[in-house]
Amino acid sequence: MIIARRLFFFALTLLSARVGAAEWRHDLYVCVNLSGQGSVMGRSGPLLSGLYRSTDRENFEHLGPHHIRTFSLAHDPSDPARLYVALLDGVLRTPDRGKTFRIVTSWDMTEAKSISVDRNRPEHVYAAIPDGIAVSHDRGQTWQRMNAGIRRAYTEAILVDRTAAGRVLAGTEKGLYLTEDGARTWRRVHGTEKVTHSLRQSPHDPKVFFAATGGDGALWSSDRGLTWTRLAGISTERTLHNGEFDPRDARRLVYCGWGAGVQVSEDGGKTWVDRTAGLPKREVWKVAIDPDLPDRLYAAPYMEPLFASDDFGRTWRKLQWEKANVFDLVFVPRK
Repeated sequence: MIIARRLFFFALTLLSARVGAAEWRHDLYVCVNLSGQGSVMGRSGPLLSGLYRSTDRENFEHLGPHHIRTFSLAHDPSDPARLYVALLDGVLRTPDRGKTFRIVTSWDMTEAKSISVDRNRPEHVYAAIPDGIAVSHDRGQTWQRMNAGIRRAYTEAILVDRTAAGRVLAGTEKGLYLTEDGARTWRRVHGTEKVTHSLRQSPHDPKVFFAATGGDGALWSSDRGLTWTRLAGISTERTLHNGEFDPRDARRLVYCGWGAGVQVSEDGGKTWVDRTAGLPKREVWKVAIDPDLPDRLYAAPYMEPLFASDDFGRTWRKLQWEKANVFDLVFVPRK
């Protein structure tokens, strides 16, 4: 018993030293709805929905307006202090990491679901909205719809290719669309009858893209999004919410979904292992991989706490809140 106790406290000491010694190069931003705990949009109280930030991965501070439908966040690659937030009212912008905010879209351009900034032309910002693509050419000052070529314009995922200015992929309810001229024209590169919920580009190989869909499985492209194939071994009967590449290890990926739980691959997507055990349910809104902590995963089950794992999903612990719907987890560079 004494030996076991000593081993336990030794393990805790190692974990604390590892976390304490972490080189925090990013802040974690969380888009969360806490209305299930008695919080109502527009009314102040102890539990505020909207945008939170953690600088140490253990403590979280609320930023900006109290809003139960805050969907996603992106930062300006040329100035990480400038953030764009997609929410029910449109697009919020902050120039100072959340000290001040203002809505930059008009009354007729609302319900933004995702947002992406062009790394090679950072004054250009793209947002996915119910009736297509909203584009700003002046860092969010003004916006216009640019949907030419898109059939059935409802769009939930948008991602700028980091290797080429004006090259953008959009996930709609009728498939994946590509523009190579800054949204002036679009063409469909993959057809589907299911909504695409998430698009990601590999941090290791910019030709590789991953798409999570609402009933067409997970899609994979190895040619910069020109052609797509369905990944084998992933069910098409589940709604997938998002997938992520491990920024440290090109072999590692993770995805989550409704009934799909959390699934991880350590061989580049060839095989998948269920890592849901330890979570309270298999309905998972969002999953993320920490760029600063090796093996750290986050998972957000529906109406449950945000969970963290320090062994790539083998075990889990509660991290924050009690009843939450986390819509996005984004890591923003500090410099």
